[in-house]
Amino acid sequence: MPDYTYLIIGGGMTADAATAGIRDADPAGSIGLIGAEPHPPYNRPPLSKALWKGESEDTIWRTGAKTAAQLHLGRRVVSVDATGRRVTDDRGAVYGYRKLLLATGGSPRRLPLETEQIVYYRTLDDYRRLRPLATEPLRFAVIGGGFIGSEVAAALRLQGRDVVMLIPEAGVGARVFPADLSRFLVEYYGEKGVTMRVGEGMAGLERRAGKCVVRTTTGQELTAEVVVAGLGIQPSVELAEQAGLRVGNGIEVDEFCRSSHPDIYAAGDVASFHNPALDARIRVEHEDNANTMGKIAGQNMAGQSVRYTHLPFFYSDLFELGYEAVGDVDSRLETVADWKTPFREGVVYYLKDRRVRGVLLWNTWGQVDHARALIAEPGPFTSQALKGRLPA
Repeated sequence: MPDYTYLIIGGGMTADAATAGIRDADPAGSIGLIGAEPHPPYNRPPLSKALWKGESEDTIWRTGAKTAAQLHLGRRVVSVDATGRRVTDDRGAVYGYRKLLLATGGSPRRLPLETEQIVYYRTLDDYRRLRPLATEPLRFAVIGGGFIGSEVAAALRLQGRDVVMLIPEAGVGARVFPADLSRFLVEYYGEKGVTMRVGEGMAGLERRAGKCVVRTTTGQELTAEVVVAGLGIQPSVELAEQAGLRVGNGIEVDEFCRSSHPDIYAAGDVASFHNPALDARIRVEHEDNANTMGKIAGQNMAGQSVRYTHLPFFYSDLFELGYEAVGDVDSRLETVADWKTPFREGVVYYLKDRRVRGVLLWNTWGQVDHARALIAEPGPFTSQALKGRLPA
């Protein structure tokens, strides 16, 4: 039985960052990493961004875990024995540990049909499946208008493909963007040649004559050779539940990324943590959180006491438009838009109780730290006071 000082379950960006954190604090302790994918850790954002614009796959690979840890790839952990400090994988192999990190991420929400024509877009292998298909004269149906759906639809359309988006909400990114910006994006995507079907959800899905046929909530049908599901993820908390850890919206951790068991930590997409600036428990599914929280979790596993107080940001590219966002960007909040050019360049502030809770930097760059500082201010803020506040 391999016995590690530090054992990491998960093979993504968070896991890789954790190995760097561990090595910062402990140059010698043994590290084991168990990953479900057959690949060593890689950067995930290029899968829906840079790789579609010609960047080589060679650029996505990370080096931390490959140099610092013993990798056990293509394996899934099936049980955690918190008392005995050991885990068992799907091949029956058992691993011992002193400190354990759960960096299990999440799994895509699935559609009610099993077929190779559906791509759940999350991994490198998903990209490798979809990329060759994008060279063929096929019709692609993208289900969902959120983060992944909007990026993949743009990527496919940039290859000249026939793309239709099925979005149950009233617009693109409707849960994040103000209603007028979300509606603008529907028009913008339409101008780019994407067929937009908004306000239509999926009522059923079947295969017919070699194609996928989606029945919509408006009683219509949508036919495509390939369906890309962009329905978000569910945090993979099954191992945490089995180990008796406290779980809410993800694995609940304290300010040191420690779960309800003192020797088990969690970080990344799967972890729910209290953020001081928002004074709320949040879970964040983006690169900045994976890298920063993963590293701090590793440092703390190795004996340091570094508080995770970081407020993560995320970013996206939508054809020629791009944005960065930080904090609670929820379209249900009060929003104040300060446009330099309407819907092309500007800043949107998200307010609750006259405090800024989130900032959307739309084609406005280099302002994330200023946005964080604004969110940390107690306010109160008026709409007028926010005009011209950023860029700083």
